[in-house]
Amino acid sequence: MSTNPPDLRPDLAPRARLTDAPRPGQPTVGMVSLGCPKALVDSERILTRLRAEGYGISPDYAGADAVIVNTCGFLDSAKAESLDAIGEALAENGRVIVTGCLGAEPDYIREHHPRILAVTGPHQYEQVLDAVHVAVPPDPDPFIDLLPASGVSLTPRHYSYLKISEGCNHKCRFCIIPDMRGKLASRPARAVLREAEKLVENGVRELLVISQDTSAYGTDTRERDVRHPIIPLARDLGSLGAWVRLHYVYPYPFVRDLIPLMADPANGVLPYLDIPFQHAHPDTLRRMARPAAASRTLDEIAAWRAICPDITLRSTFIVGYPGETEAEFQTLLDWMDEAQLDRVGCFQYENVDGARSNDLPDHVPDDVKQDRWNRFMEKAQAISEAKLAARVGQTLQVIVDEVDDDAATCRTMSDAPEIDGNLFIDEGFDMLKPGDIVDVTVDEAGEYDLWGQLRR
Repeated sequence: MSTNPPDLRPDLAPRARLTDAPRPGQPTVGMVSLGCPKALVDSERILTRLRAEGYGISPDYAGADAVIVNTCGFLDSAKAESLDAIGEALAENGRVIVTGCLGAEPDYIREHHPRILAVTGPHQYEQVLDAVHVAVPPDPDPFIDLLPASGVSLTPRHYSYLKISEGCNHKCRFCIIPDMRGKLASRPARAVLREAEKLVENGVRELLVISQDTSAYGTDTRERDVRHPIIPLARDLGSLGAWVRLHYVYPYPFVRDLIPLMADPANGVLPYLDIPFQHAHPDTLRRMARPAAASRTLDEIAAWRAICPDITLRSTFIVGYPGETEAEFQTLLDWMDEAQLDRVGCFQYENVDGARSNDLPDHVPDDVKQDRWNRFMEKAQAISEAKLAARVGQTLQVIVDEVDDDAATCRTMSDAPEIDGNLFIDEGFDMLKPGDIVDVTVDEAGEYDLWGQLRR
């Protein structure tokens, strides 16, 4: 049993879990999946296609005929992590195929690791399959292996990420995601719903809806017959009987129309909004090329809470952005005092090759960025601790993620996997299993986590 640390990088997906055991002699492929949940979904799609072609999925380097490394290129630190993972796979296995966001820079990767077999960019599924076919020719047993494609899940069976679109139309100066993944491209609603239905039929109890800009879903499609397609999609997903959690929701004004769905538990859409505000000072936001109306954002937050008092608001912020003064940073701290967000993550600004923010003047020294990150997280921690303390004595519905000898590790409706906190049940949990949804009375609170007793 472990409690949630305060310094998790807020863009990371849960650790990929591979449990399939290949048959003797079956060609096998391993997968290392780095970065955000959107990349994890890409990894699941690649492995699903490979398994349908007769490949086995190896959980370790030694048992794989080749390894796919799905990389992240969001930050320079993420690029370094990706290069390290490629190097480790080469050392442990020797036959490595690289894909994902960093794959958009093949020369950069080959400069560091010339021995890799192939490089493909993000969501280039066919090219990845072609590279695997060359490295490890398929040799399926037609009586055992060639089955209809069924989803390979890299997360526990009871929850799943559901990607509804690719790309982004925003031009934030610090971000190169649109350059790597292109403009907004929404999946058809019928395809999203069909995938969601299959997931629920297969035992998924929680759907984590993701994209680069979830609230813009469907606005790129000519055949749309509603102004804001994310609203009917959320309503339809909520009707399937699983928890529906919305991530990466850009704070457009119409987001207020989503909140009534969250206010009524019968709708299935959790009272949880993951909105990347990034900063609060208008000058900083302008330099980021983001909407510079933090005061109106406070009004929107008040309106959301008036409609749905139980709503949980999660956000991420950047400190030490080029030109950020001490006064601008203090404005962010003051804004946090007013906004009282429930769940908060924070990045220290990093230059990323190709980002327009690299050329801005007055870059903040590393020691100042670290100091501001520490002060920001101290503020966020105090807010979190006070909000969780107010939960003591309440009865909450939770979903069970894991059960071991010490406790059942659960999450409330206010907590997404890995990035938010946990609720632990350390007595009378023997009959619980992952995926159970139960009522728990909270009897203790920490800075990020809760403890409680099953309600009998």
